[in-house]
Amino acid sequence: METIRLAIIEDIEDVRKNLEDFFRMQEEIAEVLVADSMEAFFEKVSDGFCPDMVLSDIGLPGMNGIDGIKKIKFLFPQTDIIMLTVFSDSERIFRSLCAGATGYALKSTPLPEIKRAIFEIRTGGSYMSPSIARKVVEHFAPPKNHAKILLSAKEKQVIQGLTEGLSYKLIACRLSVSIDAVRFHIKNIYRKLHVNSKAEVMNKVFKGEI
Repeated sequence: METIRLAIIEDIEDVRKNLEDFFRMQEEIAEVLVADSMEAFFEKVSDGFCPDMVLSDIGLPGMNGIDGIKKIKFLFPQTDIIMLTVFSDSERIFRSLCAGATGYALKSTPLPEIKRAIFEIRTGGSYMSPSIARKVVEHFAPPKNHAKILLSAKEKQVIQGLTEGLSYKLIACRLSVSIDAVRFHIKNIYRKLHVNSKAEVMNKVFKGEI
């Protein structure tokens, strides 16, 4: 029987304790490391703990969970990560998956289901809460009679940078333009898409409108 080393990163004490108590009782879980922040997690793993699986919240104090994914995958390329969160908006889902998360579950998911998700992922699968999976499916579905939106090549590159979670400065470096130029492109993107925020742009990406 395969056993795994599990890390739990959650800042809400009651949620963290419930997860810890449940998984410490599972014979398939060899070790459980708990931390209330990404910073605390990285400090604890510096002692030699290498997790097979990480359950992480997104809204953490200090470094958020999405930025933490990137560092975890850099330090432990073979580690799988499930985001366990209350957030179900398209932008956070997309950014989490782009950063390297293997699963995305809502905190309302029953603990036995989270355990099943862990071992499904460890055998090569993936996991998403049903409502999250629906949004991902809708993203890859063919557009439904949306009017064609004309974006320039540069504007499409800026949107690609936004979907990858890049800052304006990093997008500017990638495109070899100034930050002011990036802001100009974003202003035009908002105007063409009839939106007022990056989240609305990401929502159109998920719906296949771009």
